[in-house]
Amino acid sequence: MAPSTPLLAVRGSEGLYMVNGPPHFTESTVLQRVNIINVTNKGLLHSFDLPKAVCLEFSPKNTVLATWQPYTASKDGTAGAPNLQLYDVKTGTCLKSFIQKKMQNWCPSWSEDETICARNVNNEVHFFENNNFNIIANKLHLQKINDFVLSPGPHPYKVAVYVPGSKGAPSFVRLYQYPNFGGPHAALANKSFFKADKVTMLWNKKATAVLVIASTDVDKTGASYYGEQTLHYIATNGESAVVQLPKNGPIYDVVWNSSSSEFCAVYGFMPAKATIFNLKCDPVFDFGTGPRNAAYYSPHGHILVLAGFGNLRGQMEVWDVKNYKLISKPVASDSTYFAWCADGEHILTATCAPRLRVNNGYKIWHYTGSVLHKYDVPSNAEIWQISWQPFLDGIFPAKTITYQAVPSEVPNEEPKVATAYRPPALRNKPITNSKLHEDEPPQNMKPQSGSDKPLSKTALKNQRKHEAKKAAKQEARSDKSPDTAPAPVTQHTPRNTAPQPTSGDPEIDKKIKNLKKKLKAIEQLKEQAATGKQLEKNQLEKIQKEKTLLQELEDLELSI
Repeated sequence: MAPSTPLLAVRGSEGLYMVNGPPHFTESTVLQRVNIINVTNKGLLHSFDLPKAVCLEFSPKNTVLATWQPYTASKDGTAGAPNLQLYDVKTGTCLKSFIQKKMQNWCPSWSEDETICARNVNNEVHFFENNNFNIIANKLHLQKINDFVLSPGPHPYKVAVYVPGSKGAPSFVRLYQYPNFGGPHAALANKSFFKADKVTMLWNKKATAVLVIASTDVDKTGASYYGEQTLHYIATNGESAVVQLPKNGPIYDVVWNSSSSEFCAVYGFMPAKATIFNLKCDPVFDFGTGPRNAAYYSPHGHILVLAGFGNLRGQMEVWDVKNYKLISKPVASDSTYFAWCADGEHILTATCAPRLRVNNGYKIWHYTGSVLHKYDVPSNAEIWQISWQPFLDGIFPAKTITYQAVPSEVPNEEPKVATAYRPPALRNKPITNSKLHEDEPPQNMKPQSGSDKPLSKTALKNQRKHEAKKAAKQEARSDKSPDTAPAPVTQHTPRNTAPQPTSGDPEIDKKIKNLKKKLKAIEQLKEQAATGKQLEKNQLEKIQKEKTLLQELEDLELSI
């Protein structure tokens, strides 16, 4: 049964304390000092003397507490004392200690039922079963494993591993099913790419696919200070694709919907675009452009918040993603933290140190835009961390979305609108409305007829020409090999994962594939232009290259 008030844990210069969630927002008497507390019966479970610990993490079922402190080597050059400890929460005993030198990825990863636990140790991923850390149950060995991510959900368990490229070899991400790690065909899927200094791997909730954000530290084209990013899709059935993002620029955020059937990407030079894609990596809904760099789905997946934090002004857009309807546009200025409550109705925004050391505090919002509670710390104090009490899925049922702002006793603070600087010579003259960038409006990308969009005249012409060439090749092959039955001619379909005819030369096949991707992107841009959409300069330049690309494609296909 769901508790009536989810708790908030707050850590700062005033200490560690808890606050009752909506609708009361009073300080809870559960926590008196830093210990392991059972918030249900307010009982003290254990107290640990760990003065140097800087990281704490509970296992998914709260049976193990993991702690980490900075590693210190011995003065005589020998290995230092283990700095990663795993404690049994019930008994308080230390189950196992490890040496973990780096703070990055310090915590072991558990499956949700805690049947398996994994650590990355010297080019290997070590797996333990049933929290028995004295026996390594299985090992996944790949040269230079940099990172891994366990899949969510129950058995069968899956793991995604990343190996960076070296000496001209590409980087790659592979998906495995535990414990099938041996043999050349053990991997469920494999995706390789060259432009990757680091990656972020994101499983969907059903553990059927992974999104990989591949990033480089330096953009060799000079277009961005933040390097280059590409987005890749890998499914456990072996399919993979590059997600084509219509606007150039950084990828700020990518999030899965809890339904596992779609994901949202925020990308492109400011003002950034936000688009929802389906599992075919086709755009479903485009939210247009705006000052945003983050996306947050509600726990039930029916509401999406697009926000602009950090160096942006904290503007938020709250969307009903079932009907693609805007609910509210609140502003949370100077926010450094955002989190949904498990009830799917309330939102937490906070300004925390050390990201910002002034105006620290937090607000509790209703998704309709109302501020239900606000707390500002004194000017000489700071908030370091704040989080909602976690709950299992299904504890809070989804409620019908409302568009009317809920009543609140907290006064509504209208954000101050900063006026643009005007030189003295223009201050007494009328203000002209001019924008550096024209914002693009939202648009539904789903085919209106229930089927695929009809091809343009140029695409149809290219398709007929391509099919005629294929038919001629099949006839030539059948003449040379009369005993061999000709393979059926398949129509070209615009999907990244569809099988393509091969020439036998991997380099030529790769060039043909890349040219077709570019031509497909050009067709999409021409269709957008036909609907009256204003294209950017780089998009118009792409369209101008169509004839050259078509000629290159024709030459390559004729050479096969």
